[in-house]
Amino acid sequence: MMTKKTKRQIERDEQIYQLSTLVAGEFSLQEVLDKLAEAAVKIVRVKACSIRLLDEEAGELKMRSTFGLSEEYCNKGVVSKNDTVIKAAFAGEAVVLDDVRVDDRVKYKEAAIKEGLVSQLTVAMQFKGRDMGVLRLYSPRPMHFHEDDISLARAVASQCAVAITNARLYAKAIEGARIAEQMRLAGVIQRRMIPEQAPRIPGLDIAATYIPCFDIGGDFYSFHKLGKNSIAVAIADVMGKGIPAAIMMSSFRGALKAFADAIGDFQVYCEDRDMADCGREIVNRINRMACDECRDGEFITLFDAAIDVEDMSLTYCNCGHEPTVLIRDGQGTDLDKGGLVLGVDPKAEYEVGTVKLQEGDCLLFYTDGLIDAANFDGELWGRERMLEAAKKFTSESAEQMIQDVLGYRRRFVGLAKQIDDTSMIVVKVVKR
Repeated sequence: MMTKKTKRQIERDEQIYQLSTLVAGEFSLQEVLDKLAEAAVKIVRVKACSIRLLDEEAGELKMRSTFGLSEEYCNKGVVSKNDTVIKAAFAGEAVVLDDVRVDDRVKYKEAAIKEGLVSQLTVAMQFKGRDMGVLRLYSPRPMHFHEDDISLARAVASQCAVAITNARLYAKAIEGARIAEQMRLAGVIQRRMIPEQAPRIPGLDIAATYIPCFDIGGDFYSFHKLGKNSIAVAIADVMGKGIPAAIMMSSFRGALKAFADAIGDFQVYCEDRDMADCGREIVNRINRMACDECRDGEFITLFDAAIDVEDMSLTYCNCGHEPTVLIRDGQGTDLDKGGLVLGVDPKAEYEVGTVKLQEGDCLLFYTDGLIDAANFDGELWGRERMLEAAKKFTSESAEQMIQDVLGYRRRFVGLAKQIDDTSMIVVKVVKR
């Protein structure tokens, strides 16, 4: 008798080991659950097995896999998570029903009788304390489920829970990889909207850079030639980060470009009109457009400027953006005339500023990501450090100046992860 029991125990140990290899195998979740249900039936030597998964939203346990049960029985009706047997199983009990035909806890007695079922064992499938479903074994005759049977049922249920968890994590990983790839492609497309090269204008040396914090972001800058002797420079920052900011930025950029194309040559549009009045009208139109697009809590900052190389003048409007800095003879002057951010008040009024430029002047346009970069101690690089660095390199080319300023920032922040996009434009007035 002892020998037979030992052999049986050895046989069960081997079968349990085989169960664990199913989860690690290259099978789909459905294949694993089907094989586990079949294995449980054969090891415990019962008639059938069912595996139900908990649908928290519906409050029901949905049939996921069966072995030895008819389709009619599987579709007999709803099994609620509030069912007495289910609640006891989730509480950690191995629930044994000696005779389902007469037990008051059984809801579908007639279906069980028709199926030829008598005894039933129910154990919970749980993972790290989370209820995931139940596993049930059915016998066609009165059966006393021994501790070994219950241990085996729990082992199968545990393997089911692991398989389900792994499958869900794998699905999330696949979905995460898919989204990451979509974000990467969106970033590629978005960067196409940012000019790859700054325009070449006699009398000006222009360079720009865009460093997104994520694959996509809310920073934007553009250049638009206004006839032979003038150029429009715009730099903007959409409130927020990631996908929402990128979508709004793309919409704003498209509308801004369409507006610029619609008015044609800026100088023709403003013929016989004061340049400041014309700039104010353009900003007002852009603001009304932004108010139509933005919702509560959404807005856009913009620094919009036009440089007339013929008479070396800068006309600008600062719409809640970081003020562009004019560096002349080692001194920095904020260009801060303007008004409210865009997209908040369609009736907002804006002031337009005009500055005469001279050879050697340097204009530094930037978004707040440049100065809000922080080191590992949480200390911001800040505007003063930016200006100090910028003044050191005004004798360099515009491109080299950008690289040197960013190099100084990099030394300050080290490898600390940044949380905002960085955009920067340098315009230098040079000999024609």
